[in-house]
Amino acid sequence: MQIKYICPFWGKEGASAESFIRQVIDAGYDGVEVNIADDKTFANDLVRLVDQNKLYFVAQQYLNPQLEDFDQYRARYVLKLEGLTELNPSFINSHTGRDFWSVDKNGQLIEDAFLITQKTGIPIYHEIHRGRFTFHSTALISYLEKYPELKLTADFSHWCTVSESFLEDQEFALKRAFAHSGYIHARVGHTQSPQVNDPFAPEWAEALNRFVAWWKEIIQTNSEANVEVFPICPEFGPFPYMPTFPYTKEPIINQWTVNLKMKDYLSSLFN
Repeated sequence: MQIKYICPFWGKEGASAESFIRQVIDAGYDGVEVNIADDKTFANDLVRLVDQNKLYFVAQQYLNPQLEDFDQYRARYVLKLEGLTELNPSFINSHTGRDFWSVDKNGQLIEDAFLITQKTGIPIYHEIHRGRFTFHSTALISYLEKYPELKLTADFSHWCTVSESFLEDQEFALKRAFAHSGYIHARVGHTQSPQVNDPFAPEWAEALNRFVAWWKEIIQTNSEANVEVFPICPEFGPFPYMPTFPYTKEPIINQWTVNLKMKDYLSSLFN
């Protein structure tokens, strides 16, 4: 199995597509994950450069929060997904639903995504994330049982924060999620936050080791299923995920540097 290392655009907002792609290639990444706003020039430039450089392309579906009912959200959600398929990404990583909506309502959104995939051939993965239908490990099980073909983006930092634990007593739910995970967001969180300041600092050794063990199991599961290509995105984010010093608002560690270090660490570990 070949592992592709994906660079997040998160934290690079405002950069041109050309400057971003140049940095990505120079840093040795295999692809990009981008939340594309309503900027057609940027989108066209990005797709052109991705194609020219034969990069793996993950399109992110993220809707800016606003006061709306379910039907209004659903209309925005479907429109966004359909628009992203026109960019022909390798797959779409979707922030789907709300944690307070019922299984029936969130299920309608999952079924919408299935229909879009059937029409376009573009896979849609649903990210494990606070505030979404995937917000908690055991809440997810109802959806996995109802939709056995559901594919996930594994970001367990959110479950650790929601549960205020390293999920020691939720192994049964983790195992279920591993089998559905087709993509990893390789960010290390802890019991009080979805992001440690520096995953390689000795005080975070327990957290790093636990997350790496989970990622290894996902890689093994996909390898045994004869998956040929598996993407991993080191996804340490900017403020407010990144801790900053008071008053100056300077980040404690450079986001680009920590993601690159995680990429190189995982590359040596898995390859």
